[in-house]
Amino acid sequence: MSYEFSGDEDMRSVTSKKSRFTYQSNQSSSGGGSESRSETASDRQVYFSTTFGKREEANVLRARALVALILVLAATGVATATHLLVKQQERKDFENQFAGYATQIVTVSSSRAHQLFDGLDSFASSIGAQAAAEHRLLNTSWPFFTVPEWAVQAQKLAKLTGGGNARVGIGLAPLVQEDERDEWNRYVAQQNPIWYQESIESEGNTEFTAQELLHSTVPFVFFFDPENGFLPTPVSGPGESNPIYQQYPIGLPAGSPIMITNMDGLRTSQQTVELLRITKVTRRPTLGFTQIPDDSATTLPGSQILQPIFDGADTEADDRKLVAEIIIRLPWLGYFEKALAEDEDGIVVVLESSCPKLPDDAYLREDNVTQSDRFIITYQIDGPNVVLLGEADLHDPKYDALVVSEALVDFDIDQSQLPEGSCVPVLTLHVYPSAELEESFETDNSTIYTVVVVVIFVFTSLVFLLYDFSVGRRQRTVMDRVAKQDRIVSDVFPTAIRDRLYENQAKNMMNGDDNEADDGLLGLDETFYGKSNTIGSAPLADLFPSVTVVFADLVGFTAWSSAREPHQVFILLETIFGAFDKLAYRHSVFKIETVGDCYVAAAGLPEPTEDHAVVACRFARDCLKKMKDATVKLEVSLGPDTSDLDVRTGIHR
Repeated sequence: MSYEFSGDEDMRSVTSKKSRFTYQSNQSSSGGGSESRSETASDRQVYFSTTFGKREEANVLRARALVALILVLAATGVATATHLLVKQQERKDFENQFAGYATQIVTVSSSRAHQLFDGLDSFASSIGAQAAAEHRLLNTSWPFFTVPEWAVQAQKLAKLTGGGNARVGIGLAPLVQEDERDEWNRYVAQQNPIWYQESIESEGNTEFTAQELLHSTVPFVFFFDPENGFLPTPVSGPGESNPIYQQYPIGLPAGSPIMITNMDGLRTSQQTVELLRITKVTRRPTLGFTQIPDDSATTLPGSQILQPIFDGADTEADDRKLVAEIIIRLPWLGYFEKALAEDEDGIVVVLESSCPKLPDDAYLREDNVTQSDRFIITYQIDGPNVVLLGEADLHDPKYDALVVSEALVDFDIDQSQLPEGSCVPVLTLHVYPSAELEESFETDNSTIYTVVVVVIFVFTSLVFLLYDFSVGRRQRTVMDRVAKQDRIVSDVFPTAIRDRLYENQAKNMMNGDDNEADDGLLGLDETFYGKSNTIGSAPLADLFPSVTVVFADLVGFTAWSSAREPHQVFILLETIFGAFDKLAYRHSVFKIETVGDCYVAAAGLPEPTEDHAVVACRFARDCLKKMKDATVKLEVSLGPDTSDLDVRTGIHR
């Protein structure tokens, strides 16, 4: 059925549902065409909403923050691990280097100890054999024997101690009985000029002559008597004496005007008494600890070693008679010299005795012997040089776990066989690193490698940021184009149609037809031009059985437009049809098209409405009223006959 309205006919007031769309004509022409549609700010629902964009932007920001946090944590972790690994490698290199140095020191020291005691035993056996041969030839006996070429043989023995700058003293001390003292004094007076001169020549000594040494020699067995102003006093009374006879090197002791020839060790040093007592029981060498003068008139901690000499050449006989001792005063400072090569510095060695240290003070008597702490000396080895740190264990405790220990001297004597209160020490060598050695392995590599790692991560982060900026810029460009397209689609199509277009597009993309979404767009431009890239795709066509179509035609438009400029025609159509669009939105009427000066709309679609006919009538009535108002307003700008224009409406149900 067709209805036509003209004028301002009243209509019943009815209530109709409000559509979600506002239809606004943006462009009209007499030739007809399609007009864009937009929504109000309160009702429009576009595919890419502002809320969705902000939510996605927040998600992207969170993802960026997470990646940045991961990069920072990774950089921190890798840099820390690199620093620790380099430090660990430096520590490992330090420990390995120290182990090599310690092994070398232990090997050299043990080798010197074995050589020293083997050489000492051979020297004692040689002296015993030479004395036995001379005694048979001259019908003499101990203690009346002078070792031929004493300086030459003693010098060979001294070299086995490792040499060094500190002096090694070697002496021959025969046992002289009480009834032999006077004859011994005469024997020594005869022999001293001979072996003095021989030793001076062998040693190449030019500091003094044999005659000068004779003037400094006490012509009898003596000791320094504290009750007589420490003057050399003849030994008298019962008991044997143990005077030092031949000596190496030859010369006056530091700070003393007297040669120690004929000095009785049994009345001068309590330690000598103890060592001789042990030697008589064990018939083996032993050692004690003492202070030894060096070239600078000071003293150095060292050891006094006693090697027994037995009568005859048979050194294995159990009934051998002890007739003399070889006494060695060994400064440990020189013993450790040249144990390492140049630039091998910072090794600390601690020499520890298993026995208490007996005082080496002179004039002690057997009834007031005291014992002190164990003998411990600490040295630092710097290449071939050795520095005395002190007579205590002075190593750094933080290196306890790295210690290398070795028994340097062990006579393997059963302590139960010794006299009560006696002890044969076991000398143990402990080798430690020093802070100086560790610092030599501390380099800037850990810092350099850490900085390199950080720089790499910073560079990686910058590359990531640059890439993220590039991708973000392209993404924003794509999103802007998609948003613009979405707004256009939302203006052109109703919500249901628009959503179906997007659904079809998504299905096509899921099926692999990516050509419809090039550059991130939704491929709807083909739809605008009636084209489709999907062969056989179903058209978007729906059946609405109950609708009412409204036609609105401008009366007098042809004559009016023939006398007007094109832009005036455009203004008229834009104003009138724009007003009709607003009325269409208000009445939930769907604008179909404009054909020239004809406006076509329908009620009841795309959302079905039961009172679509009433809605269409109301819309037509309001169009008549709006036409009157619009032409009156346009009369000023478009000419006086503009108000003569009218609208003719028709309704088809």
